[in-house]
Amino acid sequence: MAQSPDDVSTDVSARDGVAEPTREYPALPPEPPATAPAQPPASGPEQPSPTRVSGFARLLIFTFFVFALMVAACLGLRAVNVLPSFDNPFADKTTDRSQPVLLQSMRDLSRYVAADGTFQVIVDLQESKENIPDFLVNRRTLFVGSGTVEQYVEFGSLAEGALQVDEDNKTVTITLPPPQQSTAALDMQKSYVVAEERGLFNRIGDAFRSDPGKQQQVYALAQQRITEAARSSGLDERARQNTERMLESLFTRLGYSTVTVTFDKP
Repeated sequence: MAQSPDDVSTDVSARDGVAEPTREYPALPPEPPATAPAQPPASGPEQPSPTRVSGFARLLIFTFFVFALMVAACLGLRAVNVLPSFDNPFADKTTDRSQPVLLQSMRDLSRYVAADGTFQVIVDLQESKENIPDFLVNRRTLFVGSGTVEQYVEFGSLAEGALQVDEDNKTVTITLPPPQQSTAALDMQKSYVVAEERGLFNRIGDAFRSDPGKQQQVYALAQQRITEAARSSGLDERARQNTERMLESLFTRLGYSTVTVTFDKP
């Protein structure tokens, strides 16, 4: 009786000492088609593409061109004085916020300013406390004051009969009031503070409060000194002479041959 292949395999296995029969291996799945091996990612930074580099370069060139065009335009406008100078962006700036001038009074003057004099005085004013060192309490101001004093004759106050005219002899006699002196007017463009010393306590006090009266006190003292100096400067006599010459010239042109000018006693 013929044996089947399975029986032959069982016999062979039994002879070889194998307990289980030999089985065929299952069929392997078909292999995928061969492709290019994947490259591992680069360890360094990503390299920009040529298109990306070209776009960035165009943007940079365009920005530089626009900036250069703006600079050239500004220089051109500055050359024709359309734009202000930009040499110093932190230049000093002065803002005038003064109020409009208010007219307080008006009067008619009938005075003749016969002479004036310009004087200069150095004021050295010091304020201190007794028995206290100067480095603690002290205020010393050295001020140079320049002012003008006028000497004038007031024609509006002529007394009745002050003017006597003789048409037959062509003579004129005038009696005038004595010349008067005005208060000194300081010229602030020529007046200035040379030096100022302050004690420790004065500096601390000035840091918390300001006292404009201190400066005004120096101005008033300078005016007083100049006014007093003008009284003994011969300005009064110069005013008398100038007034006489002015009146003599005036009446001589009107046809009078003799002009006598006298002044009342002050």
